[in-house]
Amino acid sequence: QVQLVESGGGLVQAGGSLRLSCAASGRTANIFNTIAMGWFRQAPGKEREFVAAISWNGGSTMYSDSVMGRFTISRDNAKRTVYLQMNSLKPEDTAVYNCAADDRHQRSLSTQLGDYGYHGQGTQVTVSS
Repeated sequence: QVQLVESGGGLVQAGGSLRLSCAASGRTANIFNTIAMGWFRQAPGKEREFVAAISWNGGSTMYSDSVMGRFTISRDNAKRTVYLQMNSLKPEDTAVYNCAADDRHQRSLSTQLGDYGYHGQGTQVTVSS
């Protein structure tokens, strides 16, 4: 079992920055260092959508078109933590952000929520105009 706990959300003005963190813990958290991780978000009244993903060693990353060039995903396997640096935030970035663990052990990164077997509770990000 792997628990994922996000932190770093909050209220920020448009154009500002936030850095989200997601820490893994639990009896089998050692698998964190061998699996891809992702971030998803869900705005009020909308479906959860893919934001970014990173391979097990950080060598590959993938982003949605809406955040490309503004957000950066990274990870520190020694700390079992994945990060999402969000710059140039826009009001439309307002959502609950969840991290997720892709336990398929595949080389390719996925944008599909169903491919991620573990999910955190989420952290609220609110961007004011």
